[in-house]
Amino acid sequence: MSFAIEYFFAPQSPWAFLGHARFCAMLERYGAHARVLPCDINQVFEVSGGLPLAKRAAQRQAYRLTELRRFSAYLGIALNPEPRHFPIPSDQAARLIHACAATEGPALRLAGAIGAAVWQRDLDISDAQVLATLCGEIGLAGSELLTLADSAGIRAAFVATTAMAIERGVFGAPTYILDGELFWGQDRLEFLDRALAARAT
Repeated sequence: MSFAIEYFFAPQSPWAFLGHARFCAMLERYGAHARVLPCDINQVFEVSGGLPLAKRAAQRQAYRLTELRRFSAYLGIALNPEPRHFPIPSDQAARLIHACAATEGPALRLAGAIGAAVWQRDLDISDAQVLATLCGEIGLAGSELLTLADSAGIRAAFVATTAMAIERGVFGAPTYILDGELFWGQDRLEFLDRALAARAT
């Protein structure tokens, strides 16, 4: 039996990055498939009551850094909680992931590489050359994918995915949806694991 999980996220999300390896392992464990759906998280925030990081109260920003350090240590995943290039525009990176998915490439692997670029390598993912290099590192033709990412079709797919996220009730990243049930945040992956296990029996 195969399970499909809708995976809504923002390429620059530290929480999506922290959950990436566990989510990939979970997909493999259950033979599940992910629909890789990067969206414009700021548009999602606008309709769901969320705020971009810069607009959050100082105490919320401070606690976010505490939690990033905690989860980094707990999960054993190296992470710089205050990278040089963050907050950062991520539309082009999101469209690149869409382009990879559209060509049946390793979109989830590319998403992981982009997350690591921000949170471990201190790279600027709004720079097309950086994105091309990341593609090359995982065996993808970066220039071709970047051209496709800028096409009308992929731009429309990105807009449609953001609208879909809002319609599905997504309000933060990452969000995993299994059979209509939402699991928000990498710290809910255990519950997604349990849901998959129950369906697998």
